[in-house]
Amino acid sequence: MSRAVWSLLLSATLASLSLKGKADPCGAHAQDPIATDRPQITSSSIVVPCGSLQLENGFAETANSGQYTFDLPETSVRLGVANKTELRFGVPDYFWNDQTASGFATGLGDLSIGFKQQFGPIKWLDGFDLSLIPSLSMPTGAKAISSHGYDPSVQMPWSRGLTKTWTAAGMFSVAWPTEQPRRNLTGQASVYFDRQLSQPWDAYVEYSGSFPQRGGPQHEIDFGTAYKLSPYQQLDFHCGFGLSTAVPDYSIGGGYSVRFQVFRAH
Repeated sequence: MSRAVWSLLLSATLASLSLKGKADPCGAHAQDPIATDRPQITSSSIVVPCGSLQLENGFAETANSGQYTFDLPETSVRLGVANKTELRFGVPDYFWNDQTASGFATGLGDLSIGFKQQFGPIKWLDGFDLSLIPSLSMPTGAKAISSHGYDPSVQMPWSRGLTKTWTAAGMFSVAWPTEQPRRNLTGQASVYFDRQLSQPWDAYVEYSGSFPQRGGPQHEIDFGTAYKLSPYQQLDFHCGFGLSTAVPDYSIGGGYSVRFQVFRAH
């Protein structure tokens, strides 16, 4: 295993240990409703409750100039290890007819690992939530789809309630993906507004822009909705449209997420 992987795991462990003894007992927030990263491009600023295992899954169809790509199961595994810390595992996604630099390919993508550290709610900012998500993608995928490099990224999602039914959120991120075979430093920013339509149902509109060191800017707009079947289960649907030539024409998809409590403090 590379030194970068060990460093990432060590950082997650130290972050978890630093919070022990200062927060509520593990499992104290087991009854909180599920908060997912999907279906938005923006990740959630809220961590999974300590002791909870959350599985987020989905599928998507992407269209670009008459070519169609499908991917599933988009599985993200999130484990709460402290009251403000979670470990994250991105299960390799399966792509059918994926557009790559060498043409269209079918196969598995790369595995990713990371953690999320939540710093909010920040009282002096009136409940502003903020998190930091370092992650590392590892070259485990199919030859034609894998980046063939260890690719780090850092995300900083934020959110703030505006009213009882409106929330504003967004994210800043930096990534260093491997592309033929150099790294292509890419900055990204997104913002969305979410409206709670009823207790279990909400909808949102989102803008995202990515700005790679090499290649044109990537602007897109995304619409979606999520419905909580129970406090621990969620269905979602989304559709997005490219606003620049470097982005596919559209994408559409849906998903299902569920959370289990797997351990508590004794």
